[in-house]
Amino acid sequence: MSKNKYYVSLQSREISQIEFHNNNDFIIYATDTEVTLLRKKLDSIYRAELDTFWRAHVPIVPYHRDGANDRYDESLLEAFQMIYQLGDDDAKDFIKESGLLSDVSITDHS
Repeated sequence: MSKNKYYVSLQSREISQIEFHNNNDFIIYATDTEVTLLRKKLDSIYRAELDTFWRAHVPIVPYHRDGANDRYDESLLEAFQMIYQLGDDDAKDFIKESGLLSDVSITDHS
Protein backbone atom coordinates (compact mmCIF):
# COMPACT_ATOMS: atom_id res chain seq x y z
CA MET A 1 0.00 0.00 0.00
CA SER A 2 1.42 3.40 -0.90
CA LYS A 3 2.14 6.11 1.61
CA ASN A 4 0.99 9.69 1.13
CA LYS A 5 2.29 12.90 2.63
CA TYR A 6 0.22 14.42 5.44
CA TYR A 7 0.53 17.53 7.57
CA VAL A 8 -0.27 17.01 11.24
CA SER A 9 -1.12 19.58 13.89
CA LEU A 10 -1.49 18.32 17.43
CA GLN A 11 -2.86 21.65 18.61
CA SER A 12 -5.85 21.51 16.28
CA ARG A 13 -5.73 17.70 16.02
CA GLU A 14 -5.70 18.04 12.24
CA ILE A 15 -4.38 15.60 9.65
CA SER A 16 -4.41 16.98 6.12
CA GLN A 17 -2.86 16.35 2.73
CA ILE A 18 -3.04 20.09 2.09
CA GLU A 19 -0.68 22.45 3.90
CA PHE A 20 -2.76 25.35 5.18
CA HIS A 21 -1.78 28.06 7.64
CA ASN A 22 -0.15 26.39 10.62
CA ASN A 23 -1.28 22.78 10.21
CA ASN A 24 2.28 21.59 9.57
CA ASP A 25 3.63 20.91 13.05
CA PHE A 26 4.75 17.55 11.68
CA ILE A 27 4.99 15.95 8.26
CA ILE A 28 4.29 12.23 8.07
CA TYR A 29 4.10 9.63 5.31
CA ALA A 30 1.32 7.16 5.96
CA THR A 31 -1.08 4.67 4.45
CA ASP A 32 -4.84 5.16 4.77
CA THR A 33 -4.87 2.62 7.58
CA GLU A 34 -2.10 4.43 9.48
CA VAL A 35 -3.90 7.76 9.11
CA THR A 36 -7.08 6.19 10.47
CA LEU A 37 -5.16 4.87 13.49
CA LEU A 38 -3.53 8.28 14.09
CA ARG A 39 -6.97 9.91 13.78
CA LYS A 40 -8.24 7.61 16.55
CA LYS A 41 -5.30 8.61 18.75
CA LEU A 42 -5.99 12.31 18.18
CA ASP A 43 -9.67 11.72 18.96
CA SER A 44 -8.61 10.02 22.22
CA ILE A 45 -6.60 13.13 23.11
CA TYR A 46 -9.68 15.28 22.51
CA ARG A 47 -11.94 13.07 24.65
CA ALA A 48 -9.39 13.06 27.46
CA GLU A 49 -9.10 16.87 27.24
CA LEU A 50 -12.85 17.17 27.72
CA ASP A 51 -12.72 14.86 30.73
CA THR A 52 -9.88 16.87 32.29
CA PHE A 53 -11.85 20.07 31.72
CA TRP A 54 -14.80 18.73 33.68
CA ARG A 55 -12.54 17.30 36.37
CA ALA A 56 -10.96 20.72 36.86
CA HIS A 57 -14.33 21.94 38.12
CA VAL A 58 -14.35 19.35 40.91
CA PRO A 59 -11.80 20.60 43.45
CA ILE A 60 -11.97 17.51 45.65
CA VAL A 61 -10.32 15.32 42.98
CA PRO A 62 -6.53 15.81 43.11
CA TYR A 63 -4.70 16.04 39.80
CA HIS A 64 -2.35 13.17 40.55
CA ARG A 65 -5.27 10.83 41.21
CA ASP A 66 -7.27 11.61 38.13
CA GLY A 67 -7.71 8.96 35.43
CA ALA A 68 -8.59 11.56 32.79
CA ASN A 69 -5.17 13.17 33.12
CA ASP A 70 -3.54 9.76 32.86
CA ARG A 71 -5.55 8.98 29.70
CA TYR A 72 -4.58 12.36 28.22
CA ASP A 73 -0.88 11.75 28.89
CA GLU A 74 -1.06 8.21 27.51
CA SER A 75 -2.93 9.30 24.37
CA LEU A 76 -0.47 12.11 23.74
CA LEU A 77 2.51 9.76 24.10
CA GLU A 78 0.90 7.27 21.72
CA ALA A 79 0.33 10.03 19.15
CA PHE A 80 3.95 11.21 19.43
CA GLN A 81 5.18 7.62 19.10
CA MET A 82 3.16 7.19 15.92
CA ILE A 83 4.25 10.56 14.53
CA TYR A 84 7.84 9.55 15.21
CA GLN A 85 7.37 6.27 13.36
CA LEU A 86 5.71 7.88 10.33
CA GLY A 87 7.38 11.28 10.40
CA ASP A 88 9.98 12.86 8.19
CA ASP A 89 13.48 13.56 9.48
CA ASP A 90 12.44 16.91 10.97
CA ALA A 91 9.62 15.28 12.94
CA LYS A 92 11.92 12.53 14.22
CA ASP A 93 14.64 15.03 15.15
CA PHE A 94 12.19 17.29 17.01
CA ILE A 95 10.74 14.41 19.00
CA LYS A 96 14.17 13.01 19.85
CA GLU A 97 15.65 16.38 20.82
CA SER A 98 12.66 17.46 22.87
CA GLY A 99 12.72 14.31 24.98
CA LEU A 100 8.99 13.86 24.50
CA LEU A 101 9.39 10.10 24.40
CA SER A 102 12.28 9.79 26.83
CA ASP A 103 10.29 7.48 29.10
CA VAL A 104 9.25 5.12 26.29
CA SER A 105 11.11 3.16 23.70
CA ILE A 106 11.42 5.01 20.40
CA THR A 107 11.06 2.54 17.60
CA ASP A 108 11.40 3.27 13.93
CA HIS A 109 9.38 0.99 11.68
CA SER A 110 10.22 2.73 8.42
